[in-house]
Amino acid sequence: MKKALIVGLNNYPGSELAWCDNDAIAMKELIESNGDGSPNFEVVPIIDSCTKSNLVSAISKLFADDADIALLYFSGHGADADGGYLCTTDFSENNYGVRMTDILEIVNNSRCKNKVIILDCCFAAKMGESVMLNNNSLLGDGVTIIAASQSWQTSGENSSIQHGIFTELLIQGLKGGAADISGNITPASLYSFVDQSLGAWQQRPVFKTNISQFLPLRTIQPKVPKNILRKISTYFENPTDEFKLDPSYEDTNAPDVEHLVTEPYADVKHVDVFKELQLFESVGLVEPVGTDHMYFAAMENRSCKLTALGLHYWKLSKDRRF
Repeated sequence: MKKALIVGLNNYPGSELAWCDNDAIAMKELIESNGDGSPNFEVVPIIDSCTKSNLVSAISKLFADDADIALLYFSGHGADADGGYLCTTDFSENNYGVRMTDILEIVNNSRCKNKVIILDCCFAAKMGESVMLNNNSLLGDGVTIIAASQSWQTSGENSSIQHGIFTELLIQGLKGGAADISGNITPASLYSFVDQSLGAWQQRPVFKTNISQFLPLRTIQPKVPKNILRKISTYFENPTDEFKLDPSYEDTNAPDVEHLVTEPYADVKHVDVFKELQLFESVGLVEPVGTDHMYFAAMENRSCKLTALGLHYWKLSKDRRF
């Protein structure tokens, strides 16, 4: 079971934000289904306005059971007082909203197997810090935090894209930019995508985790179907092997094609294998030896070999990890 609370608050009296509702709506639409349309998270949205008591209640319900993944996403104002706050729209000078330390206590005490917190607000990285322990992290088992900015930084919106800067990158990552070859998007890959997209002078995202294994937040169509990817350890019996090619692997090397051909002519079985090797090459798992293109590797009786990334997936295939 996967459940998510998606919060986007704009309606702060005297301190309105513009695009947090857009952030929440887009995040909801993405994570409630996978790329193939299959169900993903069961989502409860809170859009535009929310009181402190209602937000505390919703967060408590989110983390109340033993879900496989419970995800809290918040886009709105953050405050840096007293260890940090997620500001609610009934904020006052002496009561900003929900303290980050109180949220973390709920999360740390939860029986959910994986607890993910994604914050697009100012001072977001204060989540998971303790003033009493010199800002050391206090994450319980299974907790992951992805924060839009450092604990002393503000987080911005972009009117041209009508989203928060951080959330726009999350959206791109969840649509597929952060997916691995198998189509999995994990908290770590999502953070890496965002991190690489922001420059040194921009707000800097922060990643904190205390977890031994990630479950995907979303899956999309894999770049290489798993039934084909598993064959990588069949084509390469040993990781240092080269796969020997010849012209029979190239499907255009046939007498009925009007260009120079050479024996051995295209063989149907070899052509099918070569197409899969070319698919591996297109995602960086295989590279031709002695030439720049797989076509010439075949036509010139050369070979292909695993790349460093290919070695990784070769081992996963050999160990039956997917």
